Amino acid sequence: MFDLHEEYASLAQHLDIDWDALAGRHVLITGATGLIGSLCARTLLERNRLTGAGIIVDALVRDPAKAQAMLGQYTAEDGLVLHQGSLADVDSLDLPADYIIHTACPTASSFFMSHPVETFSAIVDGTKSMLELARRSRAASFVYVSSMEIYGMGNKQRGTEHLLDERAVGYIDPCSVRSCYSEGKRAAENLCVSYHAEYQVPVKAVRLAQTFGPGIPRDDVRLFAALARNAVAGKDFVMKTTGASTRMYAYTADAVSAILTVLVAGKNGVSYNVANPATYSSIREMADMVYREFGTGDAHVVIDVDPNAPYPPEHHLPLDVSRLEALGWKPQVGLEDMYRRLIAYMG
Repeated sequence: MFDLHEEYASLAQHLDIDWDALAGRHVLITGATGLIGSLCARTLLERNRLTGAGIIVDALVRDPAKAQAMLGQYTAEDGLVLHQGSLADVDSLDLPADYIIHTACPTASSFFMSHPVETFSAIVDGTKSMLELARRSRAASFVYVSSMEIYGMGNKQRGTEHLLDERAVGYIDPCSVRSCYSEGKRAAENLCVSYHAEYQVPVKAVRLAQTFGPGIPRDDVRLFAALARNAVAGKDFVMKTTGASTRMYAYTADAVSAILTVLVAGKNGVSYNVANPATYSSIREMADMVYREFGTGDAHVVIDVDPNAPYPPEHHLPLDVSRLEALGWKPQVGLEDMYRRLIAYMG
Protein backbone atom coordinates (compact mmCIF):
# COMPACT_ATOMS: atom_id res chain seq x y z
CA MET A 1 0.00 0.00 0.00
CA PHE A 2 1.05 3.57 -0.65
CA ASP A 3 0.55 6.28 2.00
CA LEU A 4 -0.87 9.28 0.14
CA HIS A 5 -1.11 11.26 3.36
CA GLU A 6 2.60 10.80 4.07
CA GLU A 7 3.62 11.91 0.57
CA TYR A 8 1.67 15.17 0.65
CA ALA A 9 2.52 15.92 4.27
CA SER A 10 6.16 15.65 3.19
CA LEU A 11 5.56 17.89 0.17
CA ALA A 12 3.81 20.46 2.36
CA GLN A 13 6.75 20.43 4.74
CA HIS A 14 9.63 20.52 2.25
CA LEU A 15 8.32 22.52 -0.73
CA ASP A 16 10.39 25.70 -0.80
CA ILE A 17 7.98 28.45 -1.78
CA ASP A 18 6.77 31.66 -0.16
CA TRP A 19 4.17 30.05 2.08
CA ASP A 20 3.65 33.34 3.92
CA ALA A 21 1.93 34.70 0.80
CA LEU A 22 -0.86 32.13 1.27
CA ALA A 23 -1.17 32.31 5.06
CA GLY A 24 -4.70 33.21 6.11
CA ARG A 25 -5.84 33.62 2.50
CA HIS A 26 -8.61 31.94 0.50
CA VAL A 27 -7.32 29.57 -2.20
CA LEU A 28 -10.13 28.56 -4.56
CA ILE A 29 -9.58 25.27 -6.40
CA THR A 30 -11.82 24.17 -9.25
CA GLY A 31 -11.97 20.51 -10.16
CA ALA A 32 -11.21 19.74 -6.53
CA THR A 33 -12.33 16.13 -6.89
CA GLY A 34 -10.11 15.60 -9.92
CA LEU A 35 -6.59 14.23 -9.64
CA ILE A 36 -4.61 17.48 -9.72
CA GLY A 37 -7.17 19.63 -7.94
CA SER A 38 -7.60 17.20 -5.04
CA LEU A 39 -3.84 16.85 -4.56
CA CYS A 40 -3.35 20.63 -4.58
CA ALA A 41 -6.04 20.86 -1.91
CA ARG A 42 -4.44 18.05 0.08
CA THR A 43 -1.05 19.76 0.05
CA LEU A 44 -2.44 23.08 1.31
CA LEU A 45 -4.47 21.35 4.01
CA GLU A 46 -1.42 19.38 5.13
CA ARG A 47 0.48 22.65 5.34
CA ASN A 48 -2.19 23.93 7.72
CA ARG A 49 -1.87 20.82 9.88
CA LEU A 50 1.89 21.09 10.01
CA THR A 51 2.33 24.82 10.53
CA GLY A 52 -1.05 26.35 11.38
CA ALA A 53 -0.79 28.45 8.22
CA GLY A 54 -4.52 29.22 8.25
CA ILE A 55 -4.94 28.76 4.50
CA ILE A 56 -8.65 28.49 3.63
CA VAL A 57 -9.05 25.93 0.85
CA ASP A 58 -12.28 26.68 -1.00
CA ALA A 59 -12.98 23.55 -3.06
CA LEU A 60 -15.50 23.85 -5.89
CA VAL A 61 -17.06 20.40 -6.40
CA ARG A 62 -20.02 19.07 -8.34
CA ASP A 63 -20.42 15.92 -6.26
CA PRO A 64 -20.21 16.33 -2.46
CA ALA A 65 -20.21 12.54 -1.98
CA LYS A 66 -17.14 12.20 -4.20
CA ALA A 67 -15.50 15.08 -2.36
CA GLN A 68 -16.18 13.35 0.94
CA ALA A 69 -14.60 10.15 -0.35
CA MET A 70 -11.47 11.97 -1.56
CA LEU A 71 -11.01 14.67 1.07
CA GLY A 72 -13.16 13.38 3.94
CA GLN A 73 -10.22 13.16 6.32
CA TYR A 74 -10.07 16.97 6.33
CA THR A 75 -12.55 19.29 8.02
CA ALA A 76 -13.25 22.97 8.44
CA GLU A 77 -10.73 22.92 11.29
CA ASP A 78 -8.08 22.00 8.74
CA GLY A 79 -9.22 24.86 6.50
CA LEU A 80 -11.42 22.95 4.03
CA VAL A 81 -14.61 24.59 2.76
CA LEU A 82 -16.66 22.73 0.14
CA HIS A 83 -18.75 24.67 -2.38
CA GLN A 84 -21.18 22.61 -4.45
CA GLY A 85 -21.54 23.71 -8.06
CA SER A 86 -20.04 23.64 -11.52
CA LEU A 87 -18.13 26.21 -13.55
CA ALA A 88 -21.48 27.26 -15.02
CA ASP A 89 -22.59 28.26 -11.50
CA VAL A 90 -19.59 30.43 -10.65
CA ASP A 91 -21.28 33.75 -11.43
CA SER A 92 -24.13 32.97 -9.02
CA LEU A 93 -21.99 31.58 -6.21
CA ASP A 94 -20.41 33.80 -3.58
CA LEU A 95 -16.91 32.36 -3.85
CA PRO A 96 -14.00 33.98 -2.04
CA ALA A 97 -10.90 34.00 -4.21
CA ASP A 98 -7.65 35.54 -3.04
CA TYR A 99 -5.84 32.89 -5.07
CA ILE A 100 -7.27 30.61 -7.77
CA ILE A 101 -6.08 27.25 -9.09
CA HIS A 102 -8.26 26.36 -12.07
CA THR A 103 -7.93 22.64 -12.85
CA ALA A 104 -11.49 21.68 -13.82
CA CYS A 105 -11.55 20.11 -17.29
CA PRO A 106 -12.60 16.92 -19.12
CA THR A 107 -9.61 14.56 -19.41
CA ALA A 108 -10.79 11.38 -21.19
CA SER A 109 -10.13 10.95 -24.92
CA SER A 110 -13.34 8.97 -25.29
CA PHE A 111 -15.29 11.94 -23.89
CA PHE A 112 -13.54 14.34 -26.30
CA MET A 113 -14.71 12.22 -29.23
CA SER A 114 -18.29 11.69 -28.09
CA HIS A 115 -18.84 15.18 -26.61
CA PRO A 116 -16.61 17.62 -28.51
CA VAL A 117 -18.98 20.57 -28.09
CA GLU A 118 -19.23 20.04 -24.34
CA THR A 119 -15.45 19.58 -24.11
CA PHE A 120 -14.63 22.84 -25.90
CA SER A 121 -17.33 24.75 -24.02
CA ALA A 122 -16.25 23.43 -20.63
CA ILE A 123 -12.68 24.53 -21.27
CA VAL A 124 -13.31 27.96 -22.78
CA ASP A 125 -16.54 29.08 -21.10
CA GLY A 126 -15.45 27.66 -17.74
CA THR A 127 -12.13 29.49 -17.90
CA LYS A 128 -13.87 32.75 -18.83
CA SER A 129 -16.15 32.41 -15.80
CA MET A 130 -13.14 31.91 -13.54
CA LEU A 131 -11.28 34.85 -15.07
CA GLU A 132 -14.30 37.06 -14.48
CA LEU A 133 -14.38 35.90 -10.86
CA ALA A 134 -10.67 36.69 -10.50
CA ARG A 135 -11.31 40.12 -11.98
CA ARG A 136 -14.20 40.87 -9.62
CA SER A 137 -12.36 39.49 -6.60
CA ARG A 138 -9.09 41.25 -7.39
CA ALA A 139 -7.36 37.92 -6.91
CA ALA A 140 -3.66 38.07 -6.06
CA SER A 141 -2.81 35.20 -8.41
CA PHE A 142 -4.56 32.80 -10.80
CA VAL A 143 -3.04 29.61 -12.22
CA TYR A 144 -4.70 28.02 -15.22
CA VAL A 145 -3.83 24.34 -15.61
CA SER A 146 -3.27 23.77 -19.32
CA SER A 147 -1.77 20.86 -21.23
CA MET A 148 1.15 19.80 -23.42
CA GLU A 149 -1.51 19.09 -26.07
CA ILE A 150 -1.42 22.74 -27.06
CA TYR A 151 1.82 21.81 -28.89
CA GLY A 152 -0.19 19.67 -31.29
CA MET A 153 2.04 17.43 -33.38
CA GLY A 154 5.19 18.87 -31.84
CA ASN A 155 8.40 17.90 -33.63
CA LYS A 156 8.44 15.88 -36.84
CA GLN A 157 10.97 13.42 -35.45
CA ARG A 158 11.72 11.96 -32.03
CA GLY A 159 14.61 13.22 -29.94
CA THR A 160 15.55 15.93 -27.47
CA GLU A 161 17.84 17.95 -29.72
CA HIS A 162 15.05 20.48 -30.32
CA LEU A 163 13.14 21.01 -27.11
CA LEU A 164 9.75 22.70 -27.30
CA ASP A 165 9.84 25.89 -25.29
CA GLU A 166 6.67 27.81 -24.50
CA ARG A 167 6.81 29.69 -27.84
CA ALA A 168 7.11 26.57 -30.01
CA VAL A 169 3.41 25.88 -30.43
CA GLY A 170 2.94 23.35 -33.24
CA TYR A 171 0.30 22.29 -35.73
CA ILE A 172 -3.21 21.28 -34.68
CA ASP A 173 -5.80 20.26 -37.26
CA PRO A 174 -8.87 22.42 -36.50
CA CYS A 175 -11.04 20.08 -38.59
CA SER A 176 -10.29 17.07 -36.40
CA VAL A 177 -13.02 16.44 -33.84
CA ARG A 178 -10.49 15.44 -31.21
CA SER A 179 -8.89 18.87 -31.53
CA CYS A 180 -11.74 20.20 -29.39
CA TYR A 181 -9.47 19.62 -26.38
CA SER A 182 -6.23 21.02 -27.82
CA GLU A 183 -7.89 24.00 -29.47
CA GLY A 184 -9.92 24.60 -26.32
CA LYS A 185 -6.76 24.74 -24.25
CA ARG A 186 -5.17 27.16 -26.71
CA ALA A 187 -8.24 29.39 -26.68
CA ALA A 188 -8.35 29.33 -22.89
CA GLU A 189 -4.70 30.32 -22.65
CA ASN A 190 -5.38 33.21 -25.02
CA LEU A 191 -8.27 34.29 -22.81
CA CYS A 192 -5.87 34.23 -19.86
CA VAL A 193 -3.30 36.52 -21.48
CA SER A 194 -6.10 38.73 -22.82
CA TYR A 195 -7.56 39.18 -19.33
CA HIS A 196 -4.09 40.00 -18.07
CA ALA A 197 -3.47 42.54 -20.84
CA GLU A 198 -6.85 44.25 -20.71
CA TYR A 199 -7.92 43.87 -17.08
CA GLN A 200 -4.61 43.17 -15.31
CA VAL A 201 -5.82 39.81 -13.98
CA PRO A 202 -2.66 38.19 -12.53
CA VAL A 203 -2.95 34.93 -14.45
CA LYS A 204 -0.31 32.32 -15.30
CA ALA A 205 -0.64 28.96 -17.07
CA VAL A 206 1.08 25.65 -16.46
CA ARG A 207 1.25 23.22 -19.38
CA LEU A 208 1.33 19.78 -17.83
CA ALA A 209 2.89 16.82 -19.56
CA GLN A 210 0.81 13.68 -19.02
CA THR A 211 0.63 13.45 -15.26
CA PHE A 212 -0.03 10.41 -13.12
CA GLY A 213 0.76 8.77 -9.81
CA PRO A 214 -0.95 7.78 -6.56
CA GLY A 215 -4.31 9.47 -6.15
CA ILE A 216 -5.80 8.49 -9.51
CA PRO A 217 -9.16 6.69 -9.39
CA ARG A 218 -8.40 3.01 -8.99
CA ASP A 219 -10.74 2.27 -11.90
CA ASP A 220 -9.07 4.85 -14.17
CA VAL A 221 -9.19 3.63 -17.78
CA ARG A 222 -6.41 5.80 -19.22
CA LEU A 223 -3.41 4.08 -20.77
CA PHE A 224 -0.99 4.43 -17.86
CA ALA A 225 -3.48 2.97 -15.37
CA ALA A 226 -4.55 0.10 -17.61
CA LEU A 227 -0.89 -0.62 -18.35
CA ALA A 228 -0.03 -0.89 -14.66
CA ARG A 229 -3.06 -3.05 -13.85
CA ASN A 230 -2.50 -5.50 -16.69
CA ALA A 231 1.22 -5.88 -16.03
CA VAL A 232 0.72 -6.73 -12.37
CA ALA A 233 -2.17 -9.07 -13.19
CA GLY A 234 -0.08 -10.93 -15.77
CA LYS A 235 -2.38 -9.96 -18.64
CA ASP A 236 -1.30 -8.90 -22.09
CA PHE A 237 -1.62 -5.20 -22.82
CA VAL A 238 -3.12 -4.48 -26.24
CA MET A 239 -2.08 -1.17 -27.78
CA LYS A 240 -4.31 0.30 -30.48
CA THR A 241 -1.48 2.44 -31.90
CA THR A 242 2.12 1.65 -32.79
CA GLY A 243 3.25 3.42 -29.64
CA ALA A 244 5.78 5.43 -31.65
CA SER A 245 4.74 8.81 -30.22
CA THR A 246 7.23 10.25 -27.74
CA ARG A 247 6.66 12.58 -24.86
CA MET A 248 7.68 13.47 -21.34
CA TYR A 249 5.69 12.75 -18.19
CA ALA A 250 5.17 14.39 -14.83
CA TYR A 251 4.64 12.77 -11.45
CA THR A 252 1.61 13.98 -9.55
CA ALA A 253 3.51 15.50 -6.61
CA ASP A 254 5.94 17.19 -9.02
CA ALA A 255 2.98 18.71 -10.88
CA VAL A 256 1.47 19.98 -7.63
CA SER A 257 4.78 21.52 -6.57
CA ALA A 258 4.99 23.23 -9.99
CA ILE A 259 1.48 24.66 -9.71
CA LEU A 260 2.09 26.04 -6.22
CA THR A 261 5.47 27.44 -7.28
CA VAL A 262 3.90 29.27 -10.22
CA LEU A 263 0.99 30.42 -8.04
CA VAL A 264 3.28 32.38 -5.71
CA ALA A 265 6.34 33.09 -7.90
CA GLY A 266 5.26 32.90 -11.55
CA LYS A 267 5.21 35.88 -13.86
CA ASN A 268 1.81 37.22 -14.87
CA GLY A 269 0.73 36.53 -18.45
CA VAL A 270 3.29 33.73 -18.84
CA SER A 271 2.98 29.97 -19.45
CA TYR A 272 5.25 27.31 -17.96
CA ASN A 273 5.97 23.78 -19.19
CA VAL A 274 5.82 21.08 -16.52
CA ALA A 275 7.58 17.79 -17.24
CA ASN A 276 10.44 15.58 -16.11
CA PRO A 277 12.99 15.51 -18.96
CA ALA A 278 14.37 12.19 -17.68
CA THR A 279 11.05 10.50 -18.53
CA TYR A 280 11.26 11.16 -22.28
CA SER A 281 10.35 7.96 -24.14
CA SER A 282 7.98 6.49 -26.68
CA ILE A 283 4.72 5.04 -25.49
CA ARG A 284 5.92 1.60 -26.63
CA GLU A 285 9.19 2.00 -24.72
CA MET A 286 7.28 2.97 -21.61
CA ALA A 287 4.96 -0.03 -21.96
CA ASP A 288 7.89 -2.39 -22.42
CA MET A 289 9.59 -0.95 -19.33
CA VAL A 290 6.48 -1.48 -17.21
CA TYR A 291 6.17 -5.12 -18.29
CA ARG A 292 9.88 -5.71 -17.82
CA GLU A 293 9.99 -4.23 -14.32
CA PHE A 294 6.54 -5.03 -12.94
CA GLY A 295 4.95 -7.67 -15.16
CA THR A 296 4.11 -11.16 -13.95
CA GLY A 297 3.88 -14.44 -15.83
CA ASP A 298 4.59 -14.42 -19.54
CA ALA A 299 2.33 -11.49 -20.40
CA HIS A 300 3.61 -8.93 -22.87
CA VAL A 301 2.68 -5.88 -24.92
CA VAL A 302 0.63 -6.60 -28.06
CA ILE A 303 0.31 -4.14 -30.95
CA ASP A 304 -3.10 -4.25 -32.65
CA VAL A 305 -3.46 -0.96 -34.50
CA ASP A 306 -7.00 0.42 -34.73
CA PRO A 307 -7.11 3.41 -37.12
CA ASN A 308 -10.44 4.47 -35.60
CA ALA A 309 -9.19 4.57 -32.01
CA PRO A 310 -9.71 8.03 -30.38
CA TYR A 311 -6.02 8.80 -30.02
CA PRO A 312 -3.92 11.52 -31.66
CA PRO A 313 -1.62 10.63 -34.57
CA GLU A 314 2.09 10.09 -34.01
CA HIS A 315 3.63 13.09 -32.27
CA HIS A 316 6.85 14.04 -30.47
CA LEU A 317 6.74 16.36 -27.47
CA PRO A 318 10.08 16.92 -25.71
CA LEU A 319 9.32 19.90 -23.48
CA ASP A 320 11.76 22.58 -22.36
CA VAL A 321 11.23 23.19 -18.63
CA SER A 322 13.99 25.77 -18.12
CA ARG A 323 11.51 28.61 -17.59
CA LEU A 324 9.94 26.75 -14.66
CA GLU A 325 13.30 25.65 -13.31
CA ALA A 326 14.33 29.31 -13.18
CA LEU A 327 11.70 29.69 -10.42
CA GLY A 328 13.53 27.06 -8.36
CA TRP A 329 11.41 24.02 -9.31
CA LYS A 330 12.97 20.61 -9.98
CA PRO A 331 11.22 17.31 -10.79
CA GLN A 332 11.91 14.61 -8.23
CA VAL A 333 10.42 11.35 -9.52
CA GLY A 334 11.35 9.42 -12.67
CA LEU A 335 9.19 7.18 -14.83
CA GLU A 336 10.05 3.81 -13.28
CA ASP A 337 9.48 5.15 -9.77
CA MET A 338 6.22 6.77 -10.92
CA TYR A 339 4.95 3.32 -11.82
CA ARG A 340 6.37 1.73 -8.69
CA ARG A 341 4.45 4.18 -6.51
CA LEU A 342 1.34 3.98 -8.67
CA ILE A 343 1.26 0.17 -8.47
CA ALA A 344 1.77 0.27 -4.71
CA TYR A 345 -1.18 2.67 -4.45
CA MET A 346 -3.44 0.61 -6.71
CA GLY A 347 -2.57 -2.68 -5.03
